[in-house]
Amino acid sequence: MLKKVPNPIDRHVGSRVRMQRMLAGVSQEKLGDALGLTFQQVQKYEKGSNRISASRLQQIAKMLDVPVSFFFEGAPTGDMPTGGFSDSAANAYVSDFMSSSEGVQLTKAFVRIKSAKVRRRIIDLVETLAEEDGANG
Repeated sequence: MLKKVPNPIDRHVGSRVRMQRMLAGVSQEKLGDALGLTFQQVQKYEKGSNRISASRLQQIAKMLDVPVSFFFEGAPTGDMPTGGFSDSAANAYVSDFMSSSEGVQLTKAFVRIKSAKVRRRIIDLVETLAEEDGANG
């Protein structure tokens, strides 16, 4: 039997829910309790394996203090890319990173840095490390 693949929009919306939940410091269990769900149901929403209804998405948006439209930002459109590295592929990569615990930790720490000069130097460092890792990979 073939495993059902989640719809790309459902996966995107779920990953945005996960990202915002993690940035807000809310556990799956806490979000589930507030919605009257188990944490396993929240996990399925975040993976895109369960589709989130419009009313439930509105509840989640209110609880995480974002507009409903936030969950659709950068969503795949279903249009065929015009060649090369598509924006939707790049968006998916960024969205996956931002949904990871490392992405959330890095983002939280980075935005606390007040100095634009220091932030720029960190970006330069990370880009240099990525280039070296790519060359040695």
